[in-house]
Amino acid sequence: EMGYNEIGMDHFALPHDSLNIALEQCTLHRNFMGYTPYSTRLMIGLGASAIGDTWDAFAQNEKTIADYERAVNEEKRLPIFRGHFLTTEDQLLRKHILRLMTRFETDWFWPEEQTDQLAHAITRLEPLAADGLVVLEPFRVRVTTEGRAFLRNICMAFDAHYWRKQPEGKLFSQSV
Repeated sequence: EMGYNEIGMDHFALPHDSLNIALEQCTLHRNFMGYTPYSTRLMIGLGASAIGDTWDAFAQNEKTIADYERAVNEEKRLPIFRGHFLTTEDQLLRKHILRLMTRFETDWFWPEEQTDQLAHAITRLEPLAADGLVVLEPFRVRVTTEGRAFLRNICMAFDAHYWRKQPEGKLFSQSV
């Protein structure tokens, strides 16, 4: 009623806002900090518990200020607590998750994108399609207006790491 448009997961912007314009121009990006009209593959996390992203890897800094300061000031090292190098599969699935989060749709056409995990994601989305939250087409997934409120759940279908850790279960069980 106040004129805000839904631009993504729990985010809204006025029509003249740079975030809304980026959504319309398909240049909206999302990182650990949230939505941004600027796309970058490098995000340097500064401070305790901050997460950096080089596009090929994630790194989280030491979680406490004391450990962070000790690493930087005394040990003279990067204050990295843990990290993860993204596999080719991780990068492919990340691309689809980012498209869903920033465009409300994703598609694929190339044979190298036809992975088992992508096929599993489509299977996981079938109940959401039956509920009218997504539209499944050959080589394409589109989030419906009703489905936008469940964007986190929809993207979760593509999260191979989550599903490898979880027993078969309901897609909505942890986020609603």
